[in-house]
Amino acid sequence: MPKAPINGIDLYYESHGDESAPAIVFAHGRGGNHLSWWQQVAAFSGEYRCITFDHRGWGASIAEHGSPLRENFIDDLTGLLDYLKIDQAFVVAQSMGGFACLGFALAHPERTLGLVLGDTTGGVATEGTLAALHNTTPAPDGPNRSLSASFIKENPALTFLYQQIGGLNPPRGEDGVISGFRLKDGPQAEAFAGWQIPTLLIVGKEDAIFPPEVIAEVQKVIPGSRMEVIPGAAHSAHFEQAAIFNKLLAEMFTGARSGSAAGAVAD
Repeated sequence: MPKAPINGIDLYYESHGDESAPAIVFAHGRGGNHLSWWQQVAAFSGEYRCITFDHRGWGASIAEHGSPLRENFIDDLTGLLDYLKIDQAFVVAQSMGGFACLGFALAHPERTLGLVLGDTTGGVATEGTLAALHNTTPAPDGPNRSLSASFIKENPALTFLYQQIGGLNPPRGEDGVISGFRLKDGPQAEAFAGWQIPTLLIVGKEDAIFPPEVIAEVQKVIPGSRMEVIPGAAHSAHFEQAAIFNKLLAEMFTGARSGSAAGAVAD
């Protein structure tokens, strides 16, 4: 069971694919762990080095003291890449993982080949995002909170798997993660001055936690970013509509590597 001693904890991680290939790091959401990305690792590990990990306090990354903070997530991701001697990587987030990935990209743009924010604001705290978030009404914890009604009805086995993956995490009460997205101390528009990182925002059309209108507010402040809305998905587009999600990622990665308009930030 590979673990990296980082910032006072042993952070569980997995590395799949050729270690000399371009790296992709996947950061899971509050209801998941490293296993949440199984459909992405299977799709990309033939061409890329795929890194998955458990955030502190999730899965096998045991953290005995204190609640996770945004700064912890950023420092842990940075420390993991340092530990693995990965100079640059694409970073892909779902929900809570946006704290880590967007924070890393802001702190280390020279190390970020591209940024994908899946069903997340990354903590962006403009008047527009906070106002849009104020109008959301997410369902209580359970599959209906993260998965679309049609997915649950049509995919009982995958719905069960989704719940089983989440069940591997330690029990959680109110840990401040959800409310953290509503704090006013997140990145503001000025944080993105001079932004040159290829950025893709993906959101499920039925996402009730971060609906498309919320993500649209995020797109407004990230120069050159592109937003894609996936039908038939709620808060877990990477899981519910993996084929579409993966196609969007593949196009973005290829474009970023070639410097084409598909992956590069617009002038």
